[in-house]
Parts: sequence; structure tokens; C-alpha cells
Amino acid sequence: MNLDTLAVVLDQPESLALKPLTLTAPGDADVMVAIEWSGISTGTERLLWSGRMPSFPGMGYPLVPGYESVGRVTWAGDRSGLEVGQRVFVPGARCYNEARGLFGGAASRIVLPGERAVPVGDALGEDAVLLALAATAYHAIGGLSAGPVDLVIGHGVLGRLVARIAALAEGARPTVWETNPERAHGAEGHGYQVVAPDQDHRTDYRRICDVSGDSGILDTLIARMAPGGEVILAGFYSQPLSFSFPPAFMRETRIQVAAEWRPPDIVAVKELVDSGRLSLDGLITHREPATHADAAYRTAFGDPNCLKMILDWRSIS
Repeated sequence: MNLDTLAVVLDQPESLALKPLTLTAPGDADVMVAIEWSGISTGTERLLWSGRMPSFPGMGYPLVPGYESVGRVTWAGDRSGLEVGQRVFVPGARCYNEARGLFGGAASRIVLPGERAVPVGDALGEDAVLLALAATAYHAIGGLSAGPVDLVIGHGVLGRLVARIAALAEGARPTVWETNPERAHGAEGHGYQVVAPDQDHRTDYRRICDVSGDSGILDTLIARMAPGGEVILAGFYSQPLSFSFPPAFMRETRIQVAAEWRPPDIVAVKELVDSGRLSLDGLITHREPATHADAAYRTAFGDPNCLKMILDWRSIS
């Protein structure tokens, strides 16, 4: 069994390269997956790359990033529940002898427990890397059974997915705030509208989902809320958050912190995608071969026109 792999390795902040590593040997409940595509997160991975990630379990360098990977099972243990040849979504891995797996999915070959790999249909192709973000969006707003989200802050990929899922609720037509005109497009046909904050004068929003990661935004959002409204913090915030108490007190504002997605969330979004209710179209805007990883990460973090960058690993055996 070949336990060699090529992986994106962050040796230290802003120092990234494709390097050979060795994998831990799989057990009978594990699978080995040859990665086809991996996505680059402009939230948590940007913080890792810049060195601004707050203290986090498993944090440290060198590390292999990536929690949005898709590939084919090339070896399956007897108790893995999977078969060789299946295409699976991989939410990261911790299988490297010379580097930390945080989050560990950006590699040509990985090992992980079969129960963590999610089978996906071949028709989904590279769009399957978006399942983690879709599950994150679904989890943040409580799926389709919670109250409707009527305002989303930020029109990046996560904001678009939150808005697309929120728009599936009966009678819903969410508003999205976006300050960058280059990111204001893309709502057409998805049941929501995008406006600049200064063009929106509403002060009766009931549920607001913030995916901007702006630690200073709470006072602005509270001022736009109806009494008893809720702010959902679904970004990743590198700085402490604070807010002025009197306006929140007067509105009896609720603040909810959204955690990472759970397995039922990814099952739910897969069903929405497979049924055609949730579209993942138009969210992947940039692609690079994995051999160009350093340039790809810099583009993902520096180009405002880049919504989602993916690395293509298929040419690496």
C-alpha cells in the first residue's frame, strides 16, 4: 500500500508549499481517498494563512489545511462501510506523520474513518466541494424548520448559500447586504435581493444572519432589528465582539452563535441539492492545478472577484 502523498503545507503564516508527506496506515474502519478537488476557505483558512487564527484545538504549524475535498475511494477497510471506486466528500483528515491535519483535506491522497466520508453522486462533480459550506449555512439558520431569516450580511459563498437556503422557506424573500459592488451580482433566480446597507432603511428585521466576520458589526445590526429579534453570528471572528447594551435591552435582542455543521446538516443539504431545490451553480469561480497551490491561495484571499477557488488534484497520482 502506497502511503505517500503530496499535500499543501503551511510551515508558518504566509509560507505555503506543496510537499511530500507520509500517511498513517489505515485500519479496517478507514478508507483511503484519492482527492480530485479541494476548496480553499476564505474564512478559517485565511486566518490560518495570515497567522490571525485564535487559539484553536489542534492549532500549530506545520499544518495541512482544507475541509472541502472530494475524491474516489481507492482502499476500503472491511468495517468502513464504503467501497473502492465510490466518490466521497471529505471534511478533512488527520493522517499525516510530519504535519498537523488542520483541517487536513488539501492533499493528493488521504486516510480517514469511513464514517466521516460522505458518498456523493458523480453528477455533482467539483460542486461537491461546496457541501461543507452548504451544511454550515443550513446549520447556522436552523434549517428550514426555524423562523425565516430575512437579512444576511455578506454576499460571499457562505452568504449566498445562507440566502439560497433561507429563500426556500415559504413566502421568504431575504435581503443580503453587500458593500463591495463587485460582489453584488448573482442573486438573480435564487429568490433574494442584494443591496448596499446605506440603501436599506428597514428597522424591523426579525432574524439576521451575519457571515461577514466583522467583529464591530453588532451595534449596526441591533439598530435594524424588530423587538425580540435575533442575530445569528455565523462568521468566524478573530477579534472580540462587543455591543452597546441599551439598544439591545430596549429591543430584547437575542444573539446566537452558530457552531460547525453536524452530519444531519450535510444529509439535509444533499437532499436539497439532489432534489434540485438548492442550486450550487455559479459559486466556484476560480480553478488552479494543485501544483499552483501558493498562487491559488493568494488569489483566493486577495482577489475580490474570487468567490471560491478550488485546487485540481487529478493530474497528481
